[in-house]
Amino acid sequence: MATKDSSKPNKTTTTCGSTIWFTGFSASGKSTLASRLHRALSDNGIQSVILDGDEVRKTINNDLGYSIPDREENNRRVAEMAKIINNSGVITLCAFISPTNKIRENIKQIIGSDNFILVHVDTPIEICESRDSKSLYKKAKEGKVKDFSGISSLFENPENPDIRIDGKKSVDKNIDILLTRLKEIIPYSF
Repeated sequence: MATKDSSKPNKTTTTCGSTIWFTGFSASGKSTLASRLHRALSDNGIQSVILDGDEVRKTINNDLGYSIPDREENNRRVAEMAKIINNSGVITLCAFISPTNKIRENIKQIIGSDNFILVHVDTPIEICESRDSKSLYKKAKEGKVKDFSGISSLFENPENPDIRIDGKKSVDKNIDILLTRLKEIIPYSF
């Protein structure tokens, strides 16, 4: 699909749907990076949609808990939505913990390996805890929150992410790294 960016004369960008899936611990920076990437893509005339774990959990997946089987179903549903969005030529930015390699592989199969880019936001759990405005890590350690990835439930580091982001670096630095890597992977004009 070719789109004309009216704010930039004579700039046409070619887009095909892809899903950029951010995975990592709670408070690792997934949603922040997805939001900043969305803005950067928009600034370059590229359409994208954000599907965020917290928001999806409040709406269409509010019937699911946080056990591994429920997380599998949550991610399956989101992957199916991302595929539909991709089929319309739009990039989907997904920010989900997606705690196991099995879940991530299932997502990749649903979306299709040619359209799926896995980004591991690799942030040490200590930094995630310090960012946690909801005190979920503290509550999980106290046993007040069950099935909390990385504390009372499994989190497997991705075996082969397409992009690994160092969560200790600044958001600005990580967006630069992300855009550079994405230019190498997908055929968009940034």
